[in-house]
Amino acid sequence: MTTGGMGVRLRTPADLNACADALALVHAADRYPVDWPADPQGWLTPGDLLRAWVAVEEGQVLGHVGLAGTDEGPQVTRLFVVPAARGRGLAPVLLDTVRKAAGTPVVLEVSDEGRAAVALYERLGWRRVGSTRARWLNAAGEPALLHHYVSP
Repeated sequence: MTTGGMGVRLRTPADLNACADALALVHAADRYPVDWPADPQGWLTPGDLLRAWVAVEEGQVLGHVGLAGTDEGPQVTRLFVVPAARGRGLAPVLLDTVRKAAGTPVVLEVSDEGRAAVALYERLGWRRVGSTRARWLNAAGEPALLHHYVSP
């Protein structure tokens, strides 16, 4: 799938270093993930990952999203867009890619600290279905508040 010169395709093992580099830019800007992983490539490939996609433009990874199989059903995981590529509609394209691949509504979790992400999901019609506390700590050193969403 291409949009405005950007393409979204299945991630390959050869993409992992570029994905980790892109994730480092996101972490520096947004503290996502909250704690930088010792093995970023491993973090991008959790055990429940079914598939992952990358958004690329001129050979550069601009974004990433994964589809995980969980007890709650198909779940969006490891979604990010590098700061320089934001505002170009890339996150909605990545989310739509996951939804189409799953063929059924998908769920996701987002930290309350991710206000821009929360606003995006709600603007796109995702519905908050609950909130819980995470096992990991937020910037204040407290268990993070996670909001749970389901796709439209």
